[in-house]
Amino acid sequence: MPIMHRFDPEQMHRLSILLLPFGPKQRQLVDLKVDFFGKQLQSPIGIAAGYDKHAEAMDALFDLGFGTVEIGSVTPKPQEGNPKPRMFRLTEDEAVINRYGFNSDGHQKVLERLKTRVYKWLYWHPDQRNKDWNQSLRPHQLLGVNLGKNKTSPADSDQDYVDGIKTLGPYADYLVVNVSSPNTPGLRNLQSRLPMERLLKSVKQERDQLERPVPLLVKIAPDVSDQELQDIAEIVKQVGIDGVIISNTTISRNNLKSDSKLQKQMGGLSGKPVKPLALQTVKKFYQLTNGSVPIVGCGGIQNGQDALEFCEAGASFCQLYTHFGYYGPGLPGKINQELSELLHKRGKTWNELIGTRSQ
Repeated sequence: MPIMHRFDPEQMHRLSILLLPFGPKQRQLVDLKVDFFGKQLQSPIGIAAGYDKHAEAMDALFDLGFGTVEIGSVTPKPQEGNPKPRMFRLTEDEAVINRYGFNSDGHQKVLERLKTRVYKWLYWHPDQRNKDWNQSLRPHQLLGVNLGKNKTSPADSDQDYVDGIKTLGPYADYLVVNVSSPNTPGLRNLQSRLPMERLLKSVKQERDQLERPVPLLVKIAPDVSDQELQDIAEIVKQVGIDGVIISNTTISRNNLKSDSKLQKQMGGLSGKPVKPLALQTVKKFYQLTNGSVPIVGCGGIQNGQDALEFCEAGASFCQLYTHFGYYGPGLPGKINQELSELLHKRGKTWNELIGTRSQ
């Protein structure tokens, strides 16, 4: 485990963001050629939202070999989030409990960083000004923006998400509506049928008005009931949402080994214990939609075998976060290499294996 684990987890999270751009670049040794919303990516592994909340280390993360980097969640107005301490390591379980509460620099500050990054790139690549390029500024990687809601916003209002699409959509390769964080009061209520249908119709209408419409995804919890999952599947297909991220953190605390005081901390649990929950939810959603809605699998992925299990369950793509904190910047390259070897043994490509064990 990295030496940083001896110190306060939130302080180390912040320090890692500041230091990452100065670290060595990881050479991409394999190209797994994965299709993701019509684009070919070099890897099916992305970094989930929650790590680079404020768009400060995007390029350093791309340099580690991630196929996608998802920033956020970003809220319209800056907010501090919940009181500290609000992040806790459950080392024996290779897990984390956090109750950050959408701490965010806000739309405008993040927009400034995204704009500045593009302006600098165009200064050094003037021949690209009139061409179509990814907002990742790389040919086989994509930049996602995860949108959140301010704690002070009305519970029944969708405006924060609509504003996020309008403001940050032009600088994203894909957008994510996060309705599943357990750390903002009332947010998970948006996963119920009527609020979800209203929200997804609103955000899709705004997305469709972008000069360059990009894929729009919704991120859900692993704790949804079977009825809620069925409702979400029906609404996503009916409204025409492009994909679903499964899953966010869980509020369950089943079969944990760590100190009971840590287990009782309020917040969302991520890491290894989430994997069976997320994997089962991926399978169910794939079955409900007959594989017609792309799924991004997320929850407890720490090696190539884990990623492949999500793929076979129905995930078109995968994300990780917690184990990146546990194992450090070499993890994405390690997973990519392991996946390459596993796929070679099977004589299959990643895309050929999607959903093959979803039953």
